Amino acid sequence: MGHHTTDTIQPLAIAVLTVSDTRNLETDTSGTALVERLQDSTHQLAARALAIDDIYQIRAQCSQWIADEKIQVILITGGTGFTGRDSTPEAMTPLFDKTVEGFGELFRQISYRHIGSSTIQSRAVAGLANNTLIFCLPGSTNACKTAWDEIIKYQLDSTQGPCNFVPHLKMTARAACETRG
Repeated sequence: MGHHTTDTIQPLAIAVLTVSDTRNLETDTSGTALVERLQDSTHQLAARALAIDDIYQIRAQCSQWIADEKIQVILITGGTGFTGRDSTPEAMTPLFDKTVEGFGELFRQISYRHIGSSTIQSRAVAGLANNTLIFCLPGSTNACKTAWDEIIKYQLDSTQGPCNFVPHLKMTARAACETRG
């Protein structure tokens, strides 16, 4: 009682953007891993693109997807580190209506088990824009797998309790997540 879940899984329309100056669709193992995982979880790949590590190209692509009524979730891989061209958080955070504060912290906590203190160099962030959930992940294939397997897949699962993000997304039932009883 008081938990927002459903008995049936609601497939979501998810777009995947890879931010890289060097990858293409054939060499994009991180984007491919995310596509495979979302499809294995019964979600639908709504779009897939690559963008160079440029604030305005990242924003342009994501702004199109945020405005698209059919795209409910955007997964971005790459551009979250500290090199001179890493700019995904700077590109995306101004577009967020709300920031998912706990995502980056939880991701770094989980990643610590895998890569130790190097996890502090991840600037993974998440937020909501126009009822589109956006996750900005590192470009590492293992980091993308960790984020999906341990956090994202559960938050995109309408049967997950006590809460998940599904009712907050466009084109879904808008029942509010209630507090734990």
